[in-house]
Amino acid sequence: MGKYFGTDGFRGRANESLTAVHAFRVGRFLGRYYSRGKNGKARIVVGKDTRLSSYMFEYALAAGATASGADVSLLHVTTTPSVSFVARTDGFDCGVMISASHNPYTDNGIKLVNGAGEKMEENVLVAVEEYLDGGNLPLAAGEEIGRTIDYVAGRNRYLAYLLSLPRSSFRGLRVGLDCANGSAWAISKAVFDALGAQVFAINASPDGTNINRGCGSMNPERLQALVAERALDVGFAFDGDADRCICVDERGEIVDGDGILYLCARALSARGGLEGGGIAATVTSNLGLAHSLKEFGIDVHFTDVGDKNVYAEMTKRGLLLGGEQSGHIIFRKHATTGDGILTALKVAETVLESKCPLSCLCAGLKRLPQRSLNVRVKNKRAALLNEGVRAAQKEAELLLSDGRILLRASGTEPLVRILAEGEDEERCLAAIQKIELAVRSAEEDL
Repeated sequence: MGKYFGTDGFRGRANESLTAVHAFRVGRFLGRYYSRGKNGKARIVVGKDTRLSSYMFEYALAAGATASGADVSLLHVTTTPSVSFVARTDGFDCGVMISASHNPYTDNGIKLVNGAGEKMEENVLVAVEEYLDGGNLPLAAGEEIGRTIDYVAGRNRYLAYLLSLPRSSFRGLRVGLDCANGSAWAISKAVFDALGAQVFAINASPDGTNINRGCGSMNPERLQALVAERALDVGFAFDGDADRCICVDERGEIVDGDGILYLCARALSARGGLEGGGIAATVTSNLGLAHSLKEFGIDVHFTDVGDKNVYAEMTKRGLLLGGEQSGHIIFRKHATTGDGILTALKVAETVLESKCPLSCLCAGLKRLPQRSLNVRVKNKRAALLNEGVRAAQKEAELLLSDGRILLRASGTEPLVRILAEGEDEERCLAAIQKIELAVRSAEEDL
């Protein structure tokens, strides 16, 4: 991770750690960088989620890019995967999404993708950070100044692309959608309606401040209740920018990213569509996923956290399916990044084609006991390097001799994330608590 850009963009509290000036300067850099040696103006596509501050950051970034000589096409409120789709299919030099994903509305972020719709190359992010720390660039003048363009047509083409993917109608399927009052609020319902499903949507009235508030993939309780009360076949909860999806089965039980990977891997394998003989998952996935899929001859290749790392592993090994327990799922045949709505379509299609309820499709996934905890800290790096924390981690590992401990800094929030996994849940909990106490003690010493 760099000084500003973490595993999923430049993220922080709006107009505090991430300001409109930052957005303007990111736009200035991108406009100039992609205009170099180009016959004509650079083209940048920009989308945003429903946060109050997203409009401010969108216009600031667009102003910076046009001041550097680029033309900026605005998708307006849309999803992160739609920006990736439009960037790679419409010949843009790069794409920008204004969003802090699952964070509260007071935060925001800047996510960058290249012209192939993939997460931005590291060398470009390093160059952006160097410019943010005091670089200078010439301003465009005269006819070299760029312009902003309304490009809602690009978002509509993405919607049409999603509609083209299922092999059959969803008629007769009763679906619940939790739109998190975010980017999915209009697109997801429109897609499922057009495919013939009977749709029950909640948290689909964004007001700028209610994105992710007690709803969405991080808080799916209302969706669970909706599915159970209305006797729905399946439910899907998205996060603020709709690049992740958590499912709810017909009983109202959660199916997380591991469950989605399990059922989709088996479905793809059964019809010969699982190239590479396996899938990619991050180290936060339950080891039970690997054990369960191995029974069907499917390998799981583990990577560091972040869908950027998952995608890199998939590309290297020629895999078509990968993702994270959090619900970032990548279907590489169709997308270059996690796509919550695409994931929902794939799961719904599998339920219909198998003629089995979602709970049945996931029944073979045998998980190891796993406990996790997030501790808010002032300095993530200092906490992880603290001698007391390191000592506590070693003690926890000895306590959990038949399992594992994963201690890492969040790439998107000021958190230390602790995960314990093993055969005994009580020992997992004890291991977590031991490290938590050490982290909190280290915080008090700062």
